[in-house]
Amino acid sequence: MLSAVAAFVLWGVLPVFWKALDFLPPASIIAHRTLWSLVLLLPLLAWHRQTGELRRGLSTARDAGWHLLSGSLLASNWLLYVWATLNGRILEGALGYYLNPFLNMLFGALFFGERQSRRQMFAVGLALAGVACQFPAVKGIPWVAIVLATTFSLYAVVRKKSPLGALAGLSVETSLMAPVALAWLLWQTRQGADVFGDSGLQALLLLSTGLATATPLLCFSHATRTIPLTTLGILQFIGPTLQFLIGWGLYGEEMNALRLVSFGLIWTAVAIHVADAVSRRPPRPAM
Repeated sequence: MLSAVAAFVLWGVLPVFWKALDFLPPASIIAHRTLWSLVLLLPLLAWHRQTGELRRGLSTARDAGWHLLSGSLLASNWLLYVWATLNGRILEGALGYYLNPFLNMLFGALFFGERQSRRQMFAVGLALAGVACQFPAVKGIPWVAIVLATTFSLYAVVRKKSPLGALAGLSVETSLMAPVALAWLLWQTRQGADVFGDSGLQALLLLSTGLATATPLLCFSHATRTIPLTTLGILQFIGPTLQFLIGWGLYGEEMNALRLVSFGLIWTAVAIHVADAVSRRPPRPAM
């Protein structure tokens, strides 16, 4: 339980960390995040004796192709999230991650024939109504929220095609994206950009991007193996709630009446989703 809470709290406060890296463009931040994550993941694979899984994921064109697709979706999600954070759209990013579990339910029904209860589908409808309210609230399409939710949900769909576990799968995805990240940073260097910032502190922050990525992922991976998925699904809303509070309270992003109605509908959908999940939890065996 503590691992799950730690993962979602760390993901929730990440906007503060990304704001500290605003001396670089978002693409360079994600390139650093990819490379330094790989530096951490490879020793972890060796520690868990899963280096064979890495070779397995890269051994055939089909497996490598699926992981390249999932890695591209994940990198796109990261890139947009960092861009939104640095451009005063943390609230819209929070909306996207609130929507993610509801899109997961829709994609589960569409791609895997998963059946949803009436309460779950009602929650999906409320969540979509909340998105509709964002259109006049932001005077346009809340595309950041929609793309964030869609790319992360599609990432989950594609990851289901892989037989690898969380650590090995992420390592394969990161290995495939690392050449692109390295090429970007080398190109930026040739353009005269200082890709490590102009101080030791900035360089240290960039080196920490791998830790900021791997730590919550490892906590999440541990939690998935030790607590019920129902509990995990409820706790996942800690992340976007913290993002919402940080965007609104710490950075003063606009919260007009329509936006409040939108989030109110989303929070109602979350409450219905949580209540449905709790009601479906199997009873504990008698002592």
